[in-house]
Amino acid sequence: MIEFKLPALGADMDEGTLLEWKVKPGDRVEKGQVIAIVDTAKAAIDVESWQAGIVHRLIAEPGQKMPVGTVMALLLEPGETPPPAEPVTATTQTGTGESPDVASSTGALRKVGAGGNEDVPPGADSSRKVGAGGTAPPAVPEMGERRRISPAARKRAAELGIDVGSIAGSGPQGAVTLEDVEAVAQSRMPSAAQKPTTDRRAEMRKTIAAAMSRSKREIPHYYVSEDIPLPRMLAWLQESNAARPLAERLLPAAVLLKAVARALADYPELNGHYLDGGFRAAEKVHLGVAISLREGGLIAPALLDADTKPLTKLMQELADLVRRTRAGTLKRTELTDATITVTNLGDQGSHGVFGVITPPQVALVGFGRIAERPWAENGGLKVLPVVTASLSADHRVSDGHRGALFLRTLSDLLQQPEELAK
Repeated sequence: MIEFKLPALGADMDEGTLLEWKVKPGDRVEKGQVIAIVDTAKAAIDVESWQAGIVHRLIAEPGQKMPVGTVMALLLEPGETPPPAEPVTATTQTGTGESPDVASSTGALRKVGAGGNEDVPPGADSSRKVGAGGTAPPAVPEMGERRRISPAARKRAAELGIDVGSIAGSGPQGAVTLEDVEAVAQSRMPSAAQKPTTDRRAEMRKTIAAAMSRSKREIPHYYVSEDIPLPRMLAWLQESNAARPLAERLLPAAVLLKAVARALADYPELNGHYLDGGFRAAEKVHLGVAISLREGGLIAPALLDADTKPLTKLMQELADLVRRTRAGTLKRTELTDATITVTNLGDQGSHGVFGVITPPQVALVGFGRIAERPWAENGGLKVLPVVTASLSADHRVSDGHRGALFLRTLSDLLQQPEELAK
């Protein structure tokens, strides 16, 4: 049996709220398939299954808030036999069209209203009072008494992940009907008053503050920076975009990201995580991209495999990532798998930024605003578009010399933008 637990959707997450199940009992689930949507302090996240299997039982209910690690559902492994279900001994057709599992043909009949009868099992009190309108109150079986559950009710309860044994039946002889199950399901839906009323902006500020405090407390930062001239990159971009359809045009941000991803190939000590007292270099480059939200705050979801994707593809995925981040529809891997973060202040930013590393990552690359500045070259002075690139890195893993070399490599790559397009 596979326990599907609420994962930590980021190093700064302690709890989450289930918003919606995307599967139901009996569904086959593939590895990587989204099976739930969970609300966190930063966004609503699509949560994928780590393993393939068949949904056996949904434990968590929509609206339920739970800590990281809570078992939300049970899945059967491929080929695994479900545990024994409650025995079904017999069925009898009733006048209502539903078939209770337990036969009642040997019992007596009791009047429940005008023209209505109710089965009475052998030995049961046939004189039980019923309501004036002829409807008996819901009956809960006594200890040791077998439950009467219509097949439709049993099937629907399984779909909803409801323990049918906990439902008081309103049918003949306390039989649990489909309507009983639907009523319980409806009662468990979060009402308007119960829905999360969390101030997401306040929660996000709290979450960011906690992560950054941890970073400053645990990580011995060092900082280096490099001014990089960009006339060649911008000229190449202008020429390249002139030949592209509007939807495929490139932004400088995409070229900067691709250059960072390529440069990391020679500096693996900047790409990975510091865990359990040691550094673990990442095999792939997943760039966390800091994206500001319109309502305030920021999230840094990952562009996966950024070093291996053509520039056009990277640009498309960047645009999609920004759109989904602001719409609050990210995937779990995008929040948990970043190996290094890049922050870009863009046209509205300052000349430079020296960021705080997101633990357990060990480095952060920052880009300021691209702006014209005086530039001395070959004994002369000219005006060029320049960007200040910075590196914040973890002294437990690397030192300033290697950090400075990384920025020099980054600068060299940006002087050959046509090579980054491949």
